[in-house]
Amino acid sequence: MRRLFHLRLAALALVAGLSLPALAQDKVLNLYSARHYQTDEALYDNFTKQTGIRINRVDSDDAGIFNRLKSEGAASPADVVLLVDAARLWRAENEGLFQPVRSAVLEERIPAQLRGKDSGEGPFWFGFSTRARIVVYDKASVAKADVDQYEKLALPVNKGRLCTRSGSHPYNLSLFGAMLEHLGPEKTETWLKGLVTNMARDPKGGDTDQIKAVASGECAVALTNSYYLARLMRSTVPGEREVAERVGVVFPNQADHGTHVNVAGGAVARHAKNREAAVKFLEYLSSPEAQGYFANGNNEWPVVAGTKLNNRALDAFGSFKRETVPISVIGMNQVKVQQILDRVGYK
Repeated sequence: MRRLFHLRLAALALVAGLSLPALAQDKVLNLYSARHYQTDEALYDNFTKQTGIRINRVDSDDAGIFNRLKSEGAASPADVVLLVDAARLWRAENEGLFQPVRSAVLEERIPAQLRGKDSGEGPFWFGFSTRARIVVYDKASVAKADVDQYEKLALPVNKGRLCTRSGSHPYNLSLFGAMLEHLGPEKTETWLKGLVTNMARDPKGGDTDQIKAVASGECAVALTNSYYLARLMRSTVPGEREVAERVGVVFPNQADHGTHVNVAGGAVARHAKNREAAVKFLEYLSSPEAQGYFANGNNEWPVVAGTKLNNRALDAFGSFKRETVPISVIGMNQVKVQQILDRVGYK
């Protein structure tokens, strides 16, 4: 009996000894992400190597993530949500999909204008990278002075020249929401109607398609996010660098309110089951290593001051004046903007 007792103790000790590393391996973070960039794989792998926390990722667009979080409710497994548009972050905050986070690390590193509303228990979300909404144009047929303001894209000189993706895409809705703040409702409607009049073809495709359309001569002027052009500038795919070389680039409105800049950011999901891991992940995204991945991997500007860049495309863009319209204002303006788009027939 005594021997059997000791054998049982030994067996229990063995199980207990094995359970500790097993539990360590079972650390997990459930991530809902609207980021679809291959270079982010290294970002996530590095987090797992540093912390031992494995990432389970669900990829979708902003709308898909919203719908999933709402349908899952309190049963949602999501711990962290990553979105790629400032107004979408604002909307999720206002629909109660995030929980506040008080983190000295994040509040020290992330500028106040790139955080969500502070509830008293901390901001609801944090921005980790930025991208500019720029204009590309055919250097052979378009004068830079004709496209150096967003407003000029609606002028008669640009009739038949313009290409864009859908007006209802988040990147355009955010730009138009900012323009509503600058111009007011009547002038914004006139401006958007002018954009529709100046279209070379119906809106379609993504931002890279707009750049390629300018390079091919399908149109002469287009709107795009900066990182799409930077990606072509750094590409090793045959012909893609040539596409970038054929187009000129403008950071609009440098003489007045500045170029529209959007933000990609993250938050702890409202019903996160692994809150400690979630906060640790957000803090990691503000680290020098992660900020370097955003800049050097996906051609986005880091938000943490002093981050070192190793990106010839971002270096080529140089510095520029950025717009300062509050993200909350851009978010609130989007319903009005969509109504205007419907009235002017912007597809």
